[in-house]
Amino acid sequence: MIKRKRCGAKVITYCVLIILFFICVIPFYLLIIGSTYDNATLASRMPMLPGKYFIENYLKMAGTIHIWRGFFNSLIVAGISTAANIYIGSLTAFGFSKYRFRWNKQLFVILLCCMMIPPRLGIIGYYQLMSEMKTLNSLPALIFPALVATTTTFWEKQYMDAYLPDALIECARIDGCNDFKIFHRIALPLVAPASATMAIFTFVETWNNFEYPLILLTSSEKFTLPLMVQTMQGVYARDYGAIYMGVTFSVIPILLIFVFCSKQIVGGLTVGAVKE
Repeated sequence: MIKRKRCGAKVITYCVLIILFFICVIPFYLLIIGSTYDNATLASRMPMLPGKYFIENYLKMAGTIHIWRGFFNSLIVAGISTAANIYIGSLTAFGFSKYRFRWNKQLFVILLCCMMIPPRLGIIGYYQLMSEMKTLNSLPALIFPALVATTTTFWEKQYMDAYLPDALIECARIDGCNDFKIFHRIALPLVAPASATMAIFTFVETWNNFEYPLILLTSSEKFTLPLMVQTMQGVYARDYGAIYMGVTFSVIPILLIFVFCSKQIVGGLTVGAVKE
């Protein structure tokens, strides 16, 4: 009787997982399929099998926008933002985790409160700040928000509390290591799983960012890929095949990251869950 209940529970679980799988995969499948059809077909129906207009849609897209320029702009912004976010977040987490100073807990609570504030609330003030700094319409204006690494700081502090013993730091100090050497040679390598997880999330979030480039950038040469794809939507006419191609081009790097880095994501999310 117990075995039957377990088998029934497994069947239900697998059925639910299969349904969720198709719910997640079908939109991406239709997106890729849509990029292989012409505008007339897509305006009348949504095909389910691949078409023959893939190259033609790519040429239309490449003739409408500078897709590779947008790709490299997004790659520069996402890459630098991710590296800066992980380094600053790890360094701040190391300070909160291993230094006993006055107002340590209070400042960490303030940091947690800052995590609850939507970034959109500060976009007007940030625009004014960038205007005063003469950095509007530049890629650095898109990178600066990543320096506020509150989520990375919180996550990696929990990881350091669990897996970076104080005795190891004291031994390093006895051997003559200063604090920066301890951070770079001991702390940073130990938090690599958590850093990898946060790096993936930060990269994806920055790559998909649309609002900040839309508000801060005015020159098409500086546009990131999502903003450049948006410019393909005309006022009076839209080429759906070319738009599907542009969106596919923008989504594929993110899909590849999640496909090849899924183990790192799951490992980083679970490895610091239990405190030994």
